[in-house]
Amino acid sequence: MADYPTSFGKEDLLKCARGELFGPGNAQLPEPPMLMMDRITEISGDAGLHGKGHVRAEFDITPDLWFFECHFPGNPIMPGCLGLDGLWQLTGFNLGWRGWQGRGYALGVGEVKLKGMVRPDRKMLTYKVDFTKAVQTRRLTMGVADGIVEADGEVIYEVKDMKVALSES
Repeated sequence: MADYPTSFGKEDLLKCARGELFGPGNAQLPEPPMLMMDRITEISGDAGLHGKGHVRAEFDITPDLWFFECHFPGNPIMPGCLGLDGLWQLTGFNLGWRGWQGRGYALGVGEVKLKGMVRPDRKMLTYKVDFTKAVQTRRLTMGVADGIVEADGEVIYEVKDMKVALSES
């Protein structure tokens, strides 16, 4: 493991988005408004439900978030794909946090269940990512994880077998 902290505030996440946290050409978060978390509260390479690493993060929900205005006018709902993207973002962040090299990209997801909605009256999303596999070989750097998104404590999204890889090319 690299020598990074086990929690990160908003400014740290913005440094990651600018390529300053893990170094040029390595795992990078998107900048706002596509950055789907405000803080990472826990991260590990050997804890979590399967002992293979985990990430916990939070995203503050406010009625003025950009997607509520356009999705859908008169019936504002956060697009489910943004919650999934937040889980992918955190999966890739964990790989960079481990000190593994390369730019992150999503490879896919095995199963997605949308069980609820994020409306403007919600206060906070909590992301929970638990790795089932983390592999680094000469040819492959990849994480496989399950994740859930909670809105104010209620599970609204569940995913199985998210795959994120790092590539130096």
